[in-house]
Amino acid sequence: MDTDFWLQRWEQGQTGFHQSRVMPLLQKHWPGLGLPAGSRVLVPLAGKTLDVAWLAEQGHAVLAVELSPIAVEQFFEEHGLRPEILPTPRGTLYRAGTIEFLCGDIFDLDAETLAGCAACYDRAALIALTPALRARYARHVYGQLPAGCRALLLTLDYPQAEMDGPPFSVPESEVQALYCDRWRIERLETRDVLAQEPKFAARGVSRMQTGVFRLTAA
Repeated sequence: MDTDFWLQRWEQGQTGFHQSRVMPLLQKHWPGLGLPAGSRVLVPLAGKTLDVAWLAEQGHAVLAVELSPIAVEQFFEEHGLRPEILPTPRGTLYRAGTIEFLCGDIFDLDAETLAGCAACYDRAALIALTPALRARYARHVYGQLPAGCRALLLTLDYPQAEMDGPPFSVPESEVQALYCDRWRIERLETRDVLAQEPKFAARGVSRMQTGVFRLTAA
């Protein structure tokens, strides 16, 4: 992963990808995963998304993974939380209540760290990675999540030639190719979003759809 690129984006305040509200598609589709209260949820490449706090409010223990310490510290500050900070072999762990942020590289996660995760919420990770890294990410992270784990995956699909990522276009065919060996894949919704994303239209994108998928690990 181009760690310098993402660290510089946070250092320079170039965080237009951060949303100032909880993702409506998360609120709509998350209950359909049917997770028991207290289930641990992995949120990879989390930034400082409000979705983490929303998941915690639903009664989940959240393990967010984020490379930038600026993003992590801003999350806790903006939510009025004073985390306990602990060094670990996988990165610096920030903990407050049922929310944990692991500040480190997603590719440093191991099976022991992921073993307790009953679910994964992937809104911004897969589409942030180049094609080669997407394949590595699917093998390394999703490959180590335990059997029975459920995931809510959000993607973007647009003509890749019309705009350089990130975010990158990940069509449904690639979702199938990346996950079909181990995960049962269900498409829950496809939604045209270009009208709500003028910044992408301004960059020349002619079509953009969000895909919502539910994945279940065998």
